[in-house]
Amino acid sequence: MDSNSLALFVDIVEAGNLSQAARNLKMSRANISYHLAHLEKSVGQQLMRRTTRRVELTEVGHKLYQHGRVIRDELMAARESVAMFGKTLHGSVRLSMPTGFGHLVMSSWLIEFKRLYPDIALELLFENRVDDLLRDEVDVAVRVMSDPPLQMVATELAQVRYVTCASVGYASEHPMPAALADLGQVPLITSAVAGRDLRVSAYQGEQRTELTLHPTLASENFQFLREAILAGLGIGLVPDYVVAQDVAEGKVITALHDWRLSVFGTRMFLLRMPGRYQTLATRTLIDFIVERARSWSK
Repeated sequence: MDSNSLALFVDIVEAGNLSQAARNLKMSRANISYHLAHLEKSVGQQLMRRTTRRVELTEVGHKLYQHGRVIRDELMAARESVAMFGKTLHGSVRLSMPTGFGHLVMSSWLIEFKRLYPDIALELLFENRVDDLLRDEVDVAVRVMSDPPLQMVATELAQVRYVTCASVGYASEHPMPAALADLGQVPLITSAVAGRDLRVSAYQGEQRTELTLHPTLASENFQFLREAILAGLGIGLVPDYVVAQDVAEGKVITALHDWRLSVFGTRMFLLRMPGRYQTLATRTLIDFIVERARSWSK
């Protein structure tokens, strides 16, 4: 058994099937099958049961995968360390982040990161999907949700607080919501899908209330939502970071301070897939984001 065959076996397992492994490794499927058969012959036992759609590990295969993943990652880390000796940190990372938080908060962090590490190539995606990690499209994702997916490794970055708010001009001409029920009687600006009911969870101490609201202006573009709120088009229900500067400058006022509101979740997580090797560039970016997020949330 050699280390290259073992690393190839780990790649096959993590790809899910031989065809995907062949695409990932830019090899033919026949070549992948040959190396797998050679490894099984050297071990003397079947390592996986193969179908056209997926692979299923045998008990021996599962044990070998666990050891092989550690060995592969150590080999990759060693090669990377040697390649990096005497050089500046380089590599590439694909990062996915929420549209609102990404544009309004993380953009400045990532500009700072690029100044610190100019040789790391960043590919940044502003979107709200979770399955991009599962499809191997990105290395790291930042998402707002109630609880992270069980199949992913999650690091909690911060709590997300939604605020009920309006421009000073709107508030001078219309009453601000004084009770939760008032949210159903105002022109509502939020991040839900236009034309669909919006389920909102509201917490006050141990009390939890569910609301069904009907937004009159909805978008995933949080910068647009901010501009709509400043234009006096209605009552905003947005994360506090969207209007934080406007509140500080006295352009926007908030209401329903006794309630903690949640639209898509109240926690922000950094997500990555377990078992996937993290390059030094990826680990550096993760550490940087975690540090910045925790400083930001204090």
